[in-house]
This record gives sequence, structure tokens and C-alpha cells, in this order.
Amino acid sequence: MTPRQKYIAFKTILIREILRFTRIWIQTVLPPVITTALYFIIFGSLIGSQIGAMGGFRYMDYIVPGLIMMAVITNSYANVVSSFYGSKFQHNIEEMLVSPVPNYLIVSGFVAGGLARGITVGIAVTFTSLFFSDLRIHDVWVAASVIVLTSILFSLAGLINGVYAKSFDDISIVPTFVLTPLTYLGGIFYSIDMLPAFWQKASLVNPILYMVNAFRYGILGTSDIGLGASYAIILGFIAALFAFSLYLLNKGHGIRT
Repeated sequence: MTPRQKYIAFKTILIREILRFTRIWIQTVLPPVITTALYFIIFGSLIGSQIGAMGGFRYMDYIVPGLIMMAVITNSYANVVSSFYGSKFQHNIEEMLVSPVPNYLIVSGFVAGGLARGITVGIAVTFTSLFFSDLRIHDVWVAASVIVLTSILFSLAGLINGVYAKSFDDISIVPTFVLTPLTYLGGIFYSIDMLPAFWQKASLVNPILYMVNAFRYGILGTSDIGLGASYAIILGFIAALFAFSLYLLNKGHGIRT
């Protein structure tokens, strides 16, 4: 394929993915906004007023980066896992695989769609947070790069889940039993400095902790984790998941019989 043909193929997949979630924005974009607003009201206003300051910031301000990151993670993941499994279920993923389109472009197209939804939801949730917090961005480049890289990472994870899924029930197992616990234990609502020494060390195994803290540094200028370590973890996972996704498509795992 020529570079122009590759560009057209990538753009076609991306446009399809964007149209897929924008057509039903009431189901894809609005619910995270409402959910986040409830988090702000319950945790930020009601509970936060009893907790007081955390890390030198109002509790409401402290949880803003984590709530934005949680929305981006869940929506990036959900977009790709549902879209890829839907393509498997409708048997049109085979048409992509037998076409001249390289598998890395197929992976990139699905991931770009997940990134588009993750960033769209992230922006919507950020605007929602302005009603509850006087948001000030400490380092716009750190905040933007972390949110984009995290969205890419979980889009890749969603694609892998979609490859292995054998039914619509399978696409909810990982978000329910893996993603949600890791997200809530990733330092969204608290600083790991509050934990006993053992649990502080145990928390370091959770990769989402690094993403939340890196984004918190970009927004507030404070973090429980070194910025270099956070970037290393995120980039390492992206490289590993992209390579594994490409391997699965090349092998035709869960697709070719």
C-alpha cells in the first residue's frame, strides 16, 4: 500500500469509530459527566468538608485530576473493547484482516477511536469540574501528554480484551473485576502517604497510581510518585500492549478458526 492509501485506511477506521460514539453521545459522553458530578457532590462537597485539606489543597481540588483520569480510562477502554468485539460478532473484522491494510494500522485506528472518546469525555468532565473547583493547570504539557498516553494505553488494553472475548458478557469481566478495583485503589480519592508503610509499598504495584499522580502533578503540581517513573511505566505498558495486540492480530487469535 502507498502512504496515501494507508492514510485513507487509517482515517476511515478512525471516522467510523468517532461516528460510532458521537451518534449515541447520550449513552457515551453524558453518563460520565453525570457520574463525575455526583462524585463531586458526594465526595467533594459532603465528605470533603469533613476531611479538610489534603496535600496542601482543598479535598475537592485534590480529587479533580483523579476523577478526570478515571473517566478517560474507563471510556477509552470501553470504546475499543465494545467496538472490536462488535466487529468480531458481526464478522466484519475478517474483511479488515484479509485486506491489504497492515495490522498495525488496524490497531492504530481502533486505538485512535478510543483516544478520541477518552479525550472527548475528559474535556467534558473537566468543564464539569469547573462548577465545583477553581481549576488551575500547573504544567499543561505534562497534563496533556499523560492524559493522551493513558488513553492510548487503555485503548490497547480494551482491544486485547476484545480479541479474547467470546461473548458480550466477557467484555465486562475485566472492567468489573480488574479495572474498577485498580482505579479506585489508584490514589484518586487519597494520597498514599495516608496509608501504612506496607500498603504504600503494595500500592506501587498498581500502574494506575502512576498515571493518576502524574496527571495530578500536571494539574496541581504535586505527586506521590516521581514524574520520570510515571512516564516510564506508562510508555513501557504502551509498548508491551501494542506489541501484544499486533501479535494477536497477526496470529488471528480469537478471529480465525
